[in-house]
Amino acid sequence: MRDISVPVLVDVPRQTNITDLVIRQAAKPSNPALFAVKRESGEWEDIPATEFRRQVEDIAKGLISSGVQPGDRVAIMARTRYEWSLADFAIWFAGAVSVPVYETSSPAQVAWILSDSGAVGAFVESARHENVVREAVALEGIESLQHVWQFDGNGLDTLRTAGAGTEDRTVADRRAYAGLDDVATIIYTSGTTGKPKGCELTHGNFVELSENGAAALPEVAREGGQTIMFLPLAHVFARFISVLCVAAGATVAHTPDVKNLLPDLQSYKPTFILAVPRVFEKVYNNSMLKAEDGGKGKIFHAGADVAIAWSKAEQAGKIPLGLKVKHAIFDRLLYGKIRTAMGGRVQHAVSGGAPLGDRLGHFFHGIGLMVLEGYGLTETTAPITVNTPKKIKIGTVGAPLPGNAVKIADDGEILAKGVCVMKGYFNRPELTEEAFVDGWFRTGDIGELDEDGFLRITGRKKEIIVTASGKNVIPALLEDAIRANALVSQCVVVGDQRPFISALVTLDEEALPGWLERHQLPAGTTMSEAAEHPLVLAEIQELVDTANTTVSRAEAIKVFRIVPTDFTETSGHLTPSLKIKRAQVLKDYSDVVESIYSATKV
Repeated sequence: MRDISVPVLVDVPRQTNITDLVIRQAAKPSNPALFAVKRESGEWEDIPATEFRRQVEDIAKGLISSGVQPGDRVAIMARTRYEWSLADFAIWFAGAVSVPVYETSSPAQVAWILSDSGAVGAFVESARHENVVREAVALEGIESLQHVWQFDGNGLDTLRTAGAGTEDRTVADRRAYAGLDDVATIIYTSGTTGKPKGCELTHGNFVELSENGAAALPEVAREGGQTIMFLPLAHVFARFISVLCVAAGATVAHTPDVKNLLPDLQSYKPTFILAVPRVFEKVYNNSMLKAEDGGKGKIFHAGADVAIAWSKAEQAGKIPLGLKVKHAIFDRLLYGKIRTAMGGRVQHAVSGGAPLGDRLGHFFHGIGLMVLEGYGLTETTAPITVNTPKKIKIGTVGAPLPGNAVKIADDGEILAKGVCVMKGYFNRPELTEEAFVDGWFRTGDIGELDEDGFLRITGRKKEIIVTASGKNVIPALLEDAIRANALVSQCVVVGDQRPFISALVTLDEEALPGWLERHQLPAGTTMSEAAEHPLVLAEIQELVDTANTTVSRAEAIKVFRIVPTDFTETSGHLTPSLKIKRAQVLKDYSDVVESIYSATKV
């Protein structure tokens, strides 16, 4: 199959906008809780739709009284927390456009976003974030920014007070200012290369996609459903799910620090979660390490094999009796404990940001957590395609959501069209024109559609490596296989215009101590020492050898080097959504790469 188009399930009137989702929920007799906030006591307090609407309108009145005009841009720079969504919806109720900024951004990055968007105000979390914004303003001499409101300070109270004299009718008029075709938000791509581009996403992108997404996923996005948000709301994936939950009447809680994720999962008990593949890798690896450290490694590995086999058999349509018995035994011994660690009520997990892979997809499905893998970009308001509980193929990223279409170009590039696709790049008409061909958005990813219209991602067009002999190599296939081991944090395959393929590997700092103990090595061994230790090198070589069995000899990794420091967002080598900035890694470690090719004769 070369293309597939799925008709909409829900038609939305053209004058609708995102604020109508809140109004609709607040008008329901059930008055569903749209958000939940963790109080100092540790208890979770629901925020019903009527209360959320009241709070949003109070902040919106303050924005209007502060001079924010329809269509004005207002930035938000904070960690994932309730106030983020409160500010987001207040901006929309005031008829303005929100501009998310990653809270880890540098002053230079913030300066670019604020100046390019022409933001007139900014919500920030803390004094630290306000200092970054003030420095950014001074750095570029930004004159448009007139206000900074701080969540941790009295910024919201200041707005509530300022808006006390603004009439309800004024907010109602502002709220109705935008229709489906109007811009709701400008999201700057975190980008693995170059300066971020502002993606103009409309009210229609969010509303039509949310309404049709909720219709396609009624078991997940539903009134009474609960999720806990820990991905950055500045990222389109988390942002879309947040709006989707309001559309469906589901409840969203937040945890700003991933270190608190496990206890928050256990106290809040969500029914579904969303995460990027690296989070699922961490859950798997941490469970494995905990089992191995407790002397139960064999049980874990046997249970994992059974879970994967059970999932594959179920997908094929028939589970042998013996496998059913083994699965039931391991459900008591292992699977139930992993589910309990995630709160005990999680039935579905939505995965996006990068391909998850067959192994992890089948493992989690086999332990009782259905991972619904999807695919999309900032430019497509997150999901173009997604697996649903009723229509799932593990190892794929699903079929298009209603209202979306996918086409495979002659060179294998995935093209997208439909309610999800952005209006364009803000102030960049030339880039917008380049991004489309015959009305289809160029994703830059390589993939294929199967006979049932399910999409499989095989690589990133710009990341395909062409060796000196002309062999095309998709690095993700090798990288995913190597990174599956708990000892490995990151892997970057190298070899463009080189005589052979090599790889840079980093170790997982959290997993290393347990690994050292199990191999009777000194507890004080540093990352740098471990990177050169024969036992560590032998372990990585074994991983490389296994990965190489999945590709041809010309594509196989001939040499690897362990880099003593990890690739992280802080180091500048990962985007906030945990994707590798390949060009930056190759630039910063060019001496290591050169040493590989100058010293090795293959």
